[in-house]
Amino acid sequence: MVIPQQDIIREMVEGSISAKESVLKNNTGDIEEASKLIERSLNEGNKIMIAGNGGSAADSQHFAAEFVGRYKVERRGLPCIALTTDTSIITAWTNDYGFETLFARQIEALGRKGDVFIGISTSGNSPNIIKAMEKAKELGMKTVSLLGKDGGKLKEMADVNIIIKNNDTPRIQECHITVLHIIAELLDKND
Repeated sequence: MVIPQQDIIREMVEGSISAKESVLKNNTGDIEEASKLIERSLNEGNKIMIAGNGGSAADSQHFAAEFVGRYKVERRGLPCIALTTDTSIITAWTNDYGFETLFARQIEALGRKGDVFIGISTSGNSPNIIKAMEKAKELGMKTVSLLGKDGGKLKEMADVNIIIKNNDTPRIQECHITVLHIIAELLDKND
């Protein structure tokens, strides 16, 4: 049986709306807390580092671009590094040492006490994000996680968790990018 495309479209849009309504109901306090933590760190002269895998890697790059460039208003550039963008580091390090320590190694090299690491994992169990979170905490960095499902192992690790309580990875990713946009807008309004 072929499902009509209109039904598929409706189901996807309704799923997206439902996921975002859940963010509104469950995550506004955590989003506000993450935004304030990031703002304090930036005001103290620190930087943001962000990483994720797959679509979350693209989201981390998008977020860094919004900070370094601009989101909606003209303002100073904000220091933000997407750890997913340096292909030389990615290919050299993972070839010799494996993928699990890729982001932790970059945090070790670039992170400092007071910086913020944002780890994105739709499962909450990405080994390379877990190791990066551990390294960030070891260095005295502040940490924020954007997670999905039940938050996985990472929910016990970050200073602030934003957990999208949904099991559909595309809907989780849509909510993560919405959350990142909200943080960018909050910082725009307070810069």
